[in-house]
Amino acid sequence: MVTARGPVGSGMAWRAALPAVAGIGVALAPVPPGLAPDAWRYFALFVAVVAGLVLEPVPAAGVGFIGMALAAASRLAAPDPETSLKLALSGFANGTVWLVFAAFMFALGYERTGLGKRIALTLVRRLGGHTLGLGYATMFADLALAPFTPSNTARSAGTIFPVIRNIPPLYDSQPGPTARRIGAYVIWTGFSATAVTSSMFVTSLAPNLLALGLVEKTIGYRFSMGEWVIGFLPIGLLLVAALPWLIYKVYPPEVTGSAEVPRWAAAELDTMGPMTRNEMVMAALALVAIGLWIFGGRVMEAATAALLVISLMLLLRIVTWQEIVANKDAWNVLVLLATLFGLADGLNKVGFVAWLAKGSAAMLTGYPPTVVMAGLLAMFFLVHYMFASITAHVTAMLPVVLAAGAAVPGVHARPLALLLCYSLGLMGIITPYATGPAPVFYGSGYVSRKEFWALGLTFGAIFLAVLTVIGIPYLTFLYP
Repeated sequence: MVTARGPVGSGMAWRAALPAVAGIGVALAPVPPGLAPDAWRYFALFVAVVAGLVLEPVPAAGVGFIGMALAAASRLAAPDPETSLKLALSGFANGTVWLVFAAFMFALGYERTGLGKRIALTLVRRLGGHTLGLGYATMFADLALAPFTPSNTARSAGTIFPVIRNIPPLYDSQPGPTARRIGAYVIWTGFSATAVTSSMFVTSLAPNLLALGLVEKTIGYRFSMGEWVIGFLPIGLLLVAALPWLIYKVYPPEVTGSAEVPRWAAAELDTMGPMTRNEMVMAALALVAIGLWIFGGRVMEAATAALLVISLMLLLRIVTWQEIVANKDAWNVLVLLATLFGLADGLNKVGFVAWLAKGSAAMLTGYPPTVVMAGLLAMFFLVHYMFASITAHVTAMLPVVLAAGAAVPGVHARPLALLLCYSLGLMGIITPYATGPAPVFYGSGYVSRKEFWALGLTFGAIFLAVLTVIGIPYLTFLYP
């Protein structure tokens, strides 16, 4: 986990002061019409927390913990102390939080058994002649799993990440000064890939299914899986084909390729010899997890399946409890994500999100339909900075924005509905907490805090621009 680079008392006081100043400044500003004072003050607290996450006067998990404590103590989201505390702690009961934690445990199992190194060496042997080839291998691996894995956390953080995190050390690339050799490129490509594949199919992101249900309730139209794929096809094909190359240009690795590295990887594989008992057990457990994530949705939730597999890893001595307890990155991410889930849920409960959506939609009335659609899409996309859960975002925002847009004369409800739905996976790129896999990739340490936020903004803008420029005319043509 990336941490602050110095104590507050040694020239870092401004990192602690700025979030407080931002929060107090918002709280003291006049309360906007139509919004309760407590809702505005809760938003001020959230602004301070987000500023703290950007500046990190203390490690990010500590920022989230402080925000959670202040939210509970302030009772802005719930009037009585007990309910306020339960709301602040509610993130720890969220399945996605524990699924992210499980991804770190799977990575630990891959590392201890050597399976991750073996798979990474195999990839490097076949594709390591050029770094861009590794980027495309990562993209296509995620794409191959996407139609069958509704949890992008399970797919990306639990399956792809434990493998690709073993590739950078093969090139002497570690978090810190050598991260840009190749590790930062591989990690950011893995994270970006899942944002695109999460929008490719209805079944590649659990909130997609929820979104379609809310669309049917709001405008009375049911989209089939085929319509979803056809509607996203030109956008998805462009992003899948271009994304690894685009990252290669925008965020280039220092190591672009080497003919010797694949030969070295082949020699290392020979040195490792045949798969060990523990490697085979870990591979079997990984397949069990993937199978449960793909086919076991009606039997158990994805996080439950992951926790069950971790239990088997303990019983079969793939990992020890001491190693789990000692994995501070996993616990840091668990606390960070859980606290942010609770804080973001409070924004919805105090009514701030609904107020913002209605006000933004009202401001667009009277503009041309295309402008209204683009404006609503941008607002829907960018407001995700206030959410640590795509599911919460969908539930709170989609019906309000869709209903407001559909009420504007000339706006076609079906294209707007699909645009909003397609943005769900893509918006996961923007922050280190925007979607389940984000804290795992951020926590690897290969992409610094500053770079992660800057790249999130850059690629979020690219994704939004592609969705707007291609999606609006294409979908309007499909659904005139």
